[in-house]
Amino acid sequence: MTVFSQAFIENTRAVFGGAAQAVLDALAQGDAVTAVRANPAKISANDLRCRFEAAGEDIPWCRDAFWLDSRPVFSLDPLLHAGAYYVQDPSAMFVGSLAGRLIEEGKRPLKILDLCAAPGGKSTAIAAALRPDDLLIANEVIGSRATILAENMVKWGSVNTVVTNSDPKDFGRLNGCFDIIIADVPCSGEGMFRKDAGAVAEWSVENVKLCAARQRRIVADVWPALKPGGYLIYSTCTFNRFENDDNVQWICEQLGAEVIAPVAPLRALSAPGQGEHRTPVPCADLPCALSQLAQESGAIETEYGLQFAPGLVRGEGQYVALLRKTASSKPASFTTSKPLRKASCDWIQAGMSCYAVDTSAGQMLKAYPANLESDIRFFESKLRTIRSGVAVASVKGRDLVPLADLALSQAFRRECMPDLELTAEQALDYLRTKPLQLPDAPKGFVTVQYEQLPIGFVKNIGSRANNLFPQAWRLRM
Repeated sequence: MTVFSQAFIENTRAVFGGAAQAVLDALAQGDAVTAVRANPAKISANDLRCRFEAAGEDIPWCRDAFWLDSRPVFSLDPLLHAGAYYVQDPSAMFVGSLAGRLIEEGKRPLKILDLCAAPGGKSTAIAAALRPDDLLIANEVIGSRATILAENMVKWGSVNTVVTNSDPKDFGRLNGCFDIIIADVPCSGEGMFRKDAGAVAEWSVENVKLCAARQRRIVADVWPALKPGGYLIYSTCTFNRFENDDNVQWICEQLGAEVIAPVAPLRALSAPGQGEHRTPVPCADLPCALSQLAQESGAIETEYGLQFAPGLVRGEGQYVALLRKTASSKPASFTTSKPLRKASCDWIQAGMSCYAVDTSAGQMLKAYPANLESDIRFFESKLRTIRSGVAVASVKGRDLVPLADLALSQAFRRECMPDLELTAEQALDYLRTKPLQLPDAPKGFVTVQYEQLPIGFVKNIGSRANNLFPQAWRLRM
């Protein structure tokens, strides 16, 4: 049984009152829960549910998501590598659901920044909610985590996303660029004690104060990038008021914002009897939205936001507050970068523009959504970009070699290339980057897929099929 410091116990009681003991007991003795969220562009939630013997109830505050009664070995499921679903804590799913509702209600094409995005749970949820003219910048300041974020975003397959590895100050120079900023800031991690025993040992009052100060600095650095009237979703995976309500109050008073009613979650405030895609019932004010959600999930209302916690909800700890910027800022100025060399490619869908570009690894073909090309290239010129557009093919002399990014992307025109359905064993061998023997496949480039979802390409030369799956993503189990 985990033993907590007296200071942590007192902080927890200050937040949860009479419910504090249930939270403390769950943190000390309970097991973390497991949940998955389907990628609606690749698989329906109902079809995904049939894949899991341990599928449980739907998660009320997140569309296309459900609990699992036990945790399988996800890495050995080819559908995970195909981007069919994402494994995410149910409490953390609320942040993406809230952002999705803001996107649904937006009146114009939106630019969204997920500032602290790794490993990608929030960003994949936001990407699923994007409209064709919306653009998501998914950022992570730590390089190793940014690489993981980029891999997860590529597998998710959305074409209107950019992955960056930039400091919040870099965004602060992009005045008024974003309609929505999600700041799931680094924290003391109280809400993750069941998943990370090390976080318990590292917890101290001094560390909480250091985290709170760092969180204020991060928000202040990025604040100029938010448009006047734009939304900030501020979230942490901790409980104490110093990192949560106190920081929200500081943002309002020092930076210029107001707390507004969180938009009702996707299912918790839905009209009954309309099935999986029910119409959300509007909720006009903060007490209404939070009290209805609390009734549905067990989350509690704080002074400025909503608090999820083990023992109260079937998930870990998550704090969420929604603010609207009242301060003024200069409008953004989008300038175009130097022109690229246009290229033709039959492997991409209509509405994508293809170019030949030079990289450190050689020349490649890259495609952008035509309607977002100028915006994406603007961000490429201003930020340290890890992934943008779709990496279509590497250029080898006069030949093109298709890249895995294309196979996983919604931009891939699948009918242009023969495909082959793999067994589960073959798919896992492919993900381990082993050469395959595919005597029934035509010679040349072939899309390999599992349960009708592409996972990559091979070049079949007859005696064997050369595996084109990226070595950096190789399955090592």
